[in-house]
Amino acid sequence: MSRPIDFYDRHPIDESHVRAAVARRRADGRLTAGDLSEFDQDHYGGVEAVEVLARRAGVRPTSRVLDVCAGLGGPARVLAGGRGCRVVGIELHGGRAASAARLTRDVGLAARVVMIRGDAVALPFRPHAFDACLSQEGLLHIADKPAVLAECRRVLVPGGRFAFTDWIVFPRLGDVERTRLATWMAAMTLQSLDSYRALLGRAGFGAVEADDISHEWRPVLRARMERQRAGRAEIVARFGAVWADEYDRLFGFFVGLVEAGKLGGGRFSGTA
Repeated sequence: MSRPIDFYDRHPIDESHVRAAVARRRADGRLTAGDLSEFDQDHYGGVEAVEVLARRAGVRPTSRVLDVCAGLGGPARVLAGGRGCRVVGIELHGGRAASAARLTRDVGLAARVVMIRGDAVALPFRPHAFDACLSQEGLLHIADKPAVLAECRRVLVPGGRFAFTDWIVFPRLGDVERTRLATWMAAMTLQSLDSYRALLGRAGFGAVEADDISHEWRPVLRARMERQRAGRAEIVARFGAVWADEYDRLFGFFVGLVEAGKLGGGRFSGTA
């Protein structure tokens, strides 16, 4: 079974990829948050998906926001740069946390975005430290879903909102396919729309909303796979042909499950 750390050690969307992509667009060598946002959103739906969650969570300029499983920090920079709020991002993968901090510093947002390496099932924050909490396709890598949901509720102020997106499963997904997702993509304890809704309730969240957004993800995933295949030469140069072929099979398998209605996406929110 793949560990999330291992999966992201050789993920094609990383700091070097983002910087190289921006450099191809800008001859002057400058780097702004706006330049990054086309390339640093390692989730489905880009900046608009971040904005939807921000609205669900009630993020305002005065909000203290926690981004759980923050990755390269793209959503955190969108929130801080666009809404003026202060964001703390927590990320387990040391390399990605360090990359997020460098990218944030280089676009001048270090005063409003702080990146911390840490575990989402044991958040290193006092109770009621945040007004809003967000996460995008990160909880799929956490086996202990009740623990991470309870931690997010603990660090929210009373009335604070948690909004996140994650993979959801449908009854047609088979055991062999589940095992492959765990082995190849570190997808742990996958939930259905209803089971996530129940877990949020048991964690103490009220006013829970749970929406199936698989129809939004399908074209996004297909386009991402096509871009990845078009950029195969770059991936081969970075990681080798064998790994490039393996990742292509992995991504094709994942997209096939979504298009077959066996796997999809959910958007969730709840009030602490």
